Amino acid sequence: MTKSNFLTAGFAAILMAGALPVAAQEVTLRMHQFLPPQATVPAQILFPWAEAVAEASDGRIKVEIYSAMALGGSPTQLMDQVADGVVDIAWTLPGYTPGRFPRVEVFELPFMMSNAEATSRAYWDMYASDMADTDFADFHMLGAWVHGPGVIHVNGDPIESIDDMDGLKLRGPTRVINDLLGELGATPIGMPVPALPENLAKGVIDGTVIPWEVTKALKIAELTNAHTEFVGERTLYTAAFVLVMNKASYEAMPADLQAILDSVSGADFSANAGRIMQDADAAGRAVAVDRGNTIVTIEGEDLATWEAAAQPVIDRWLAEMEAKGIDGQDLLVRARALISQNTQ
Repeated sequence: MTKSNFLTAGFAAILMAGALPVAAQEVTLRMHQFLPPQATVPAQILFPWAEAVAEASDGRIKVEIYSAMALGGSPTQLMDQVADGVVDIAWTLPGYTPGRFPRVEVFELPFMMSNAEATSRAYWDMYASDMADTDFADFHMLGAWVHGPGVIHVNGDPIESIDDMDGLKLRGPTRVINDLLGELGATPIGMPVPALPENLAKGVIDGTVIPWEVTKALKIAELTNAHTEFVGERTLYTAAFVLVMNKASYEAMPADLQAILDSVSGADFSANAGRIMQDADAAGRAVAVDRGNTIVTIEGEDLATWEAAAQPVIDRWLAEMEAKGIDGQDLLVRARALISQNTQ
């Protein structure tokens, strides 16, 4: 073969090689979250979701999960870490940044829910209809859900009536829930959940509101001795979570990988996450029972008394939404209707 023919053949080979399919593109996404890896949400929701993403994408998408704020910062900074591209994905509470995501707060109002799966599906539906282009316009949403019925946990005398709340220093997770605690007579102290064990142990707070589900990982039953739960058509409160992604990270992915990521996220994923959290309440409650802690149940007429006492929190929220130019009454009515519809 002449030198000319050799070069021609080599050039042809290069062209042919260029026509071959390129290797599948791989994407690595970093997720940051605030709980230890053995807690319910990371162990039963986030890690399985990451595995489902890898399987659905034939390994083309890898999700690396960093637990317990391993990448630095505080839980209150997680939304900004996603917005700024410090991480690709975060699981957190929008309420850790008060006032920034006002429409989400409708699901944290007093006595909205008792079924986390139904409420989570309603939350996703209202995210799609009311929040995607407003509160979360700068993010890509992967999941939106709530936990099961909120419980009051104290180290001291049991909470058997509203009067027993007077003067107690109680930790609350978000602005609306802290407003509720204050309305009921307590002194609310805003605090991300990872700070609970230390502050309970030191007596900085007298107690906290959280669902039974997370008490096991944080050893709340060992740090408190009395628990008050609310049983009825609607319970005292719940808190709203998001699994949210940096919009630029999402848009940088090939369209087929975007579709795969979305296929294992969304409404069904959110509803299932809510169900998993509420199902895990039983194990947390069992620890308190086994330790002989006092458990008070508020129901029937007593529950109605607490509900009436909490009404000013809803009234204030509606006025605040009106001041922001948001139709809070419409959000409230539709949220309740969707929860009821999904509960049936």
